[in-house]
Amino acid sequence: MTKASTPSIAAAKQEPGSALSFYGVWLLAAVALVVLPLVFGTGGSLTSFSLIGIAIIFALSYNILLGQTGLLSFGHAVQYGLGGFLAVHVMNAVANHNWPIPLPVIPLVGGIGGMAFALLVGWVMTKRAGTVFAMISLGIGELVASSSLILRSVFGGESGITTDRTALMPMFGWTFGPQIQVYYLIAFWVMVSAIAMYALTRTPLGRICNAVRDNPERVEFIGYDPHVVRYLAYMFAGFFAGIAGGLTAINFEIANSAYLGATQSGLVLFSAFIGGTAYFFGPILGAILVTYLQLGLTSVTSVWQLYFGIIFIGIVMFAPGGIAGILMKHRPLIRAGTLRSVIPSYLVAAIPTLALALGIILTIETVARFSGGDVINLLGIPFVATAPTTWAAAAVLLVGGFLVARITWRRVAEAWDRAATVARDRGYLA
Repeated sequence: MTKASTPSIAAAKQEPGSALSFYGVWLLAAVALVVLPLVFGTGGSLTSFSLIGIAIIFALSYNILLGQTGLLSFGHAVQYGLGGFLAVHVMNAVANHNWPIPLPVIPLVGGIGGMAFALLVGWVMTKRAGTVFAMISLGIGELVASSSLILRSVFGGESGITTDRTALMPMFGWTFGPQIQVYYLIAFWVMVSAIAMYALTRTPLGRICNAVRDNPERVEFIGYDPHVVRYLAYMFAGFFAGIAGGLTAINFEIANSAYLGATQSGLVLFSAFIGGTAYFFGPILGAILVTYLQLGLTSVTSVWQLYFGIIFIGIVMFAPGGIAGILMKHRPLIRAGTLRSVIPSYLVAAIPTLALALGIILTIETVARFSGGDVINLLGIPFVATAPTTWAAAAVLLVGGFLVARITWRRVAEAWDRAATVARDRGYLA
């Protein structure tokens, strides 16, 4: 856990039944992973759930660097991609030599590949933190991504390297050909990886990583080397990123240069930050949202990356704690019973905020589709990109929604202050 969540953990230890609640959360998560394909059993749903599970492992591994140790990496996809490539090579070798290695072990091979690369380059990279580490990670990421197109014998060039997951030894009668069997394999590794990464945050290493993030000079005073701590964190992050890459290779039965690119690194950064790096479950929420938006927006608009950028800017400006930070801010009000006094203000503010969001969407789509004169379908209402009425509607929604939203959110802030004051008087806020 990070500094933001440490007080809540300490408080939980003092509350009766906190241990039961803790294990209940993990049990509920396991049950949800088992039940989801039974409720949503279509091929598209299984594929989406599989991608979300991989994204969760990848985002949690990134948070070991950013949230736990304070290392901003722009090249985290390197360990992810190398884990995927190693997994594909090992799968092909196992199939060619008929080795008795089942498919569920392959993600561990990917993890070893990610950790091996981190072991190789991490000592130099983690000598410095901050901007230096970020720039080195960016340079190494681009170097490896470019090399993947040159070293064809290892990376297969632009076409990548393919494999066949059904060629490996079956396990308990499962060939892992059907997508539902692959989903349960990914779900298994999601639970194992999440539990392992959470346990890591509870170890002395996890605590000292937090200290290195907050005050490396003080860490040196008490006898620890921040460089070594950052190096160990980088290796653990590479290991779990490699597991995610191995699962991706199993899911798609291919590994290519896209696994190593800056886009992949940007998506995991976006997932961790939008979810909230201060809490363990933040990157999980971010991974679910980003993967869902990516799958949904790519089939709707050609400028889906622009929407990601706008969301990221909005989170940085108005909710730097991410989704998890917003949720956790409401916990004292819920315990004090004062949240209900804020809900009416939320409902009032939601109307102009929705109008502002629609104005942004309509403006972006009008500009993007203006040259082609395409029709924009917004909430079932058709808008022609070249029509003056479309521009007028976008301006009204954008400007009007912004002005009214500013007024209503001020009232939300006032209602929040009153509710927080009452909660603080009742002993629920520090």
